Amino acid sequence: MDQETLTMVTEFYFSDFPQFENGSLFFFIPLLFIYIFIIVGNFVIFFAVQLDTRLHNPMYNFISIFSFLEIWYTTVTIPKMLSNLVSEQKTISFIGCLLQMYFFHSLGVTEALVLTAMAIDRYVAICNPLRYAIIMTPRLCTQLSIGSCIFGFLMLLPEIVWMSTLPFCGPNQIHQLFCDFEPVLHLACTDTSMILVEDVIHAISILTSVSIITLSYLRIITVIMRIPSGESRQKAFSTCVAHITIFLLFFGSVTLMYLRFSVTFPPILDKAIALMFAVLAPLFNPIIYSLRNRDMKDAIKKVLCSPKMFNVSGSQ
Repeated sequence: MDQETLTMVTEFYFSDFPQFENGSLFFFIPLLFIYIFIIVGNFVIFFAVQLDTRLHNPMYNFISIFSFLEIWYTTVTIPKMLSNLVSEQKTISFIGCLLQMYFFHSLGVTEALVLTAMAIDRYVAICNPLRYAIIMTPRLCTQLSIGSCIFGFLMLLPEIVWMSTLPFCGPNQIHQLFCDFEPVLHLACTDTSMILVEDVIHAISILTSVSIITLSYLRIITVIMRIPSGESRQKAFSTCVAHITIFLLFFGSVTLMYLRFSVTFPPILDKAIALMFAVLAPLFNPIIYSLRNRDMKDAIKKVLCSPKMFNVSGSQ
């Protein structure tokens, strides 16, 4: 097969989106509202933490960073899904596909690392409260935040560069809601045994974060259960409920999506898992953090009802 034939594929086609005349509008409208809610909700949380001085501590700083990442994490995939629901072509360029995979997974890895930092923060706060201020300094929090971003965006770079060198000669149909490693690698006109290596890399990174977070919260729960006062026990536990819920949502969907190796799911279930991973998990983030935390609720009310916000916007 000559080089011209090997490099003929320049775009991919999302074959599983319904045509507009076949009812795609019924999917478009709910997805659009979900996307708007995710963007607005996470921006509100981000600005609430930044503007309320009571929330200027490591726990809320990590929450605001996570919310900011969620905005871009969903923006990488959902607008393209919306476009595919109303467009006739439903295609994405080869470069566009690689960029979507890179930013989607880089932001996802960064979020996983931020969740790990949150767990460490809660572990120190509850298991070693007297040394909390000494350990969780602003400098360390900044280092953890920046380090998570740098590592998250560097980790996926070699894999994307390698994929950019693969020959794609057809077919070009992606049977998924967005560009992802396995569906795209299966379209390469070459040996795809590297898929196993890719699975192992993902598994190690996921299991490392899961292990650290799980061990941290198990230790936290053990310490909380030893607190004699019921009121103090409930207060300590309430600070972790939102984090544990987000952790279960995020890594539960990640596990179903990327820790199954050779196990195959029916196509409809495969897409349901992808939808949960890319859309539904981010949807619940602002809901959980705003409903489960009184300080956050007060800060959000202050942001939404503050006349200063309207005066600033009106003067621009």
